[in-house]
Amino acid sequence: MQKLVFATNNAHKTDEVAHILAPNYEILNLKDINCLVDIPETGNTFAENANLKSTYVFENFGLDCFADDSGLEVEALNYEPGIYSARYSGVKNDTTNLQLLLKNMEGQSNRRARFKTVISLLKNGENHLFEGIIEGTIRSVPSGTNGFGYDPIFQPDGYDITFAEMDMSEKNKISHRALAMQKLIAFLKK
Repeated sequence: MQKLVFATNNAHKTDEVAHILAPNYEILNLKDINCLVDIPETGNTFAENANLKSTYVFENFGLDCFADDSGLEVEALNYEPGIYSARYSGVKNDTTNLQLLLKNMEGQSNRRARFKTVISLLKNGENHLFEGIIEGTIRSVPSGTNGFGYDPIFQPDGYDITFAEMDMSEKNKISHRALAMQKLIAFLKK
């Protein structure tokens, strides 16, 4: 089993990725390598933020690693919250962020949105980027208890349920993170 450092403190993301990569990879997160710093995400794009995190771990711990940055882009809100998805309301709180998004969507007829993930892999000192996008719509009322973040209001195209109504194995087949991870895995198997 190959060990990979995932530059995140988010237990939900770690579990989701570990589920996707099992049984061939053991995923270590920042806590596992005793990295207790909240790595600044000061980039202007998902790719820049992902690269900042993977570079930090590589430079400070000397470990090959990957990092992702993900978010929800809503057409009617000029693709907000985007890179600010985790702190859309000014605080890192899923419920508060979701409620603000729903408030900002009131009266909007265009409900189109997409989840986007960019993964930055630093392996042997080289950076590689992998992107995953899933298109869908924003529901006006949350539904489901699985997942996290905006999952209760995001309905992917071709489905009549939200991400939060899917079990993890179903979501992991189609999610933005799963699509980016599939590209990462294909690269790692070369």
